[in-house]
Amino acid sequence: MQRTVISEVLAADAPRQDIKVCGWVRTRRDSKTFTFLELNDGSCLANLQCIIDEGTPAWYVLEGVNTGASVKIEGELVESPGKGQKWEVRAKNMTVFGLADPETFPLQKKRHSDEFLRTIAHLRPRTNKYGAAFRIRSHAALAVHDYFRSQGFFYVHTPILTGSDCEGAGEMFRVTTLPVDYRPKEGSDPFAEDFFGKAASLTVSGQLEGEAMATALGKIYTFGPTFRAENSNTPRHAAEFWMIEPEVAFADIWDNMELGEGLIRHAARHTLENCEADLALFDKFVAPGLVDSLRQLVDRDFVRVSYRDAVDILQKSGRKFEYPVSFGTDLQTEHERFLTEEHFKAPVTVYDYPKDIKAFYMRLNDDGETVAAMDLLVPRIGELIGGSQREERLDVLEARIGELGQKIEDYWWYLDLRRFGSVPHSGFGMGFERLIMLLTGIANIRDVLPFPRTTGSLEF
Repeated sequence: MQRTVISEVLAADAPRQDIKVCGWVRTRRDSKTFTFLELNDGSCLANLQCIIDEGTPAWYVLEGVNTGASVKIEGELVESPGKGQKWEVRAKNMTVFGLADPETFPLQKKRHSDEFLRTIAHLRPRTNKYGAAFRIRSHAALAVHDYFRSQGFFYVHTPILTGSDCEGAGEMFRVTTLPVDYRPKEGSDPFAEDFFGKAASLTVSGQLEGEAMATALGKIYTFGPTFRAENSNTPRHAAEFWMIEPEVAFADIWDNMELGEGLIRHAARHTLENCEADLALFDKFVAPGLVDSLRQLVDRDFVRVSYRDAVDILQKSGRKFEYPVSFGTDLQTEHERFLTEEHFKAPVTVYDYPKDIKAFYMRLNDDGETVAAMDLLVPRIGELIGGSQREERLDVLEARIGELGQKIEDYWWYLDLRRFGSVPHSGFGMGFERLIMLLTGIANIRDVLPFPRTTGSLEF
């Protein structure tokens, strides 16, 4: 079905005798001799006004066409005498694809709470806020790929099904083909008869496999879904989310910082340049000052501070935190936001964390107490990027795996990367949804995921 999308119609530079548009009716206003329909097709925030005059073929199919109905309108694109709009369509013919009963269609009001809209995730993209959010999400994904392509990275696909736990947390979704009522024989391997013959889970990260690819291709990144079975009912956690994970051979932690800072700047710049109208909506109704904050993100230097110095700053701040901070404790969101929003008033990269609170694969520093880990913190969100220089020394890595209670045999192939041509290398993970929260000002991760999966919620 040939049609012109509304974003292109509104950007036209001349009238057109014949035009065909399709979309959903946002509003209908009737007069004695004509009707106004505001049409939106999702291609942009703005609606297209269509005028249906009495006596035209379109006039006779208007019955039942209200908010939510889907239609095709054919007519003439003319200059609009109304304020705030350059063009409108004078309709000749209209085809009605589907009606929406005004008694039951749930998007009749202009404003709905986010909590209510989460219960109708299949319809909420038709609202201004969520349509704008998911257009920005699409542009941000494009920006991610564009950035890594410009830096000479290769895009690779790592497994979603895994037999190892990258994080060592054990909070993973199990995958099985065994029947619900299956009971293994006493003393036997409970997974021997399963599809893989061993325990399998949904991945929490593509990092380990990404390292294998980086030690062959040099610079790679993954961008795909990851899963964590944490029973966390917070605005920053979801059970299914998307991760961006670059891995770079012959790179140290400082190279890692440069890469992460560059990615954030590029995503912000791309969004400012390509999503002006959608950003304006969030700047006005969701997070006043958003556009200025994104411009500052592009233009200002990021701060870098060691974990030890960050703890010292927090302890001397005079602020009474809900979670007291001391060397050896992980930084909480309140600490991260204090550093970015109040102390430095800028994005902050904290590095060289105590080894006891970080994963086995992070490179042990010469002090024997800390690892070459880095967390990039941003205002409102807290941690946006978590990464490290990876441990490339076989003996040290084996010792760290043992210290943290992991089974060395589970990582035989990962250790091979250190046995055969090991190199210094680094990488990080960025939660894509947290990036969208940064770009839109939306405060809850459930509202930047098209169909959020959280504990106790799997409706769609």
